[in-house]
Amino acid sequence: MQYIDMHCDTLAKALAERSATAERLDGTMADIARLRKAGAKAQFFAVFLPQRRMPEWFGLEEMPEPEALFDSMYEIYRNTLRACGGTLAPAGSWEELSRNAREGKLSAVLTMENGAPVRGELSRIKAYYDLGVRLITLTWNDANCFGYPHSAVPEEMGRGLTEFGREAVAYMEELGMLVDVSHLSDGGFWDVAACARRAAKPFVASHSNCRALAPATRNLTDRMIRELAECGGVAGLNFAPAFLNGDPCDPQSRIARMCDHVEHMVQAGGIACAGIGTDFDGIEGEFEIADCTGMPRLFDALHMRGFSWDAVEQIAHGNVERVLREAL
Repeated sequence: MQYIDMHCDTLAKALAERSATAERLDGTMADIARLRKAGAKAQFFAVFLPQRRMPEWFGLEEMPEPEALFDSMYEIYRNTLRACGGTLAPAGSWEELSRNAREGKLSAVLTMENGAPVRGELSRIKAYYDLGVRLITLTWNDANCFGYPHSAVPEEMGRGLTEFGREAVAYMEELGMLVDVSHLSDGGFWDVAACARRAAKPFVASHSNCRALAPATRNLTDRMIRELAECGGVAGLNFAPAFLNGDPCDPQSRIARMCDHVEHMVQAGGIACAGIGTDFDGIEGEFEIADCTGMPRLFDALHMRGFSWDAVEQIAHGNVERVLREAL
């Protein structure tokens, strides 16, 4: 079963390992060699850009500015494309994704996790687009020029997009860049949804699960799932224990629990809104699917739950392909 994964942090892990490429990595959950073995059709590679000081996460002694951090991971991304040119190619459009598939190549979709480096300037969005970025996760866990992050404090969770954020979302939709609401506040989610309805363009929650099953503020309520579905969007199943389990202290990432979330997602929003967003290399825990080569186990389990193989194929890659065709 081919699949498309809407989120991994492998570029950051490659930086921490002092590797020039993500072709073959020792301490990660994904690399190009294993993605090919796993049957991946496309992998979204996130450039993770936290505003808070986290140098140890990247194997660094000092925390660089977000722009410098982007440059470091972008160099790894470009090096990887060059090193793996026979089996890997960028996909900045639906046409490129289709061509890569015909040629038997894995597609790489470049994304930014946290739009802070945009710094309130539309021209900077265009600059990142020109570098190949095709999705921006508007916030990480801190406020920025786009808006506010998820929060356990109701007043903070209710904050929406900034004035620039609303302008920027409209510009991204016009440009052909996916808007990602994972990590965003609930208020921000509804502002993005309103923009999406006006533009008739889908948006995504690249790596978010169901709040009804796991109370993490990073997850989506049933009402959000329905709205995402009505806008033509997709939510990517996150493998992190904290986003799967009702008990946030449970360290287990179980396939059965993943299937529970997919079933609930489909019940709330329909089959067309469910996708994959593993968050590989950005999460910790005890995993039944420890790396990307274990992905077939999830698809077999979904089939055993009663999903037809056609439905599993939609979840694995078909729904995200539709979004890419409509948005890029």
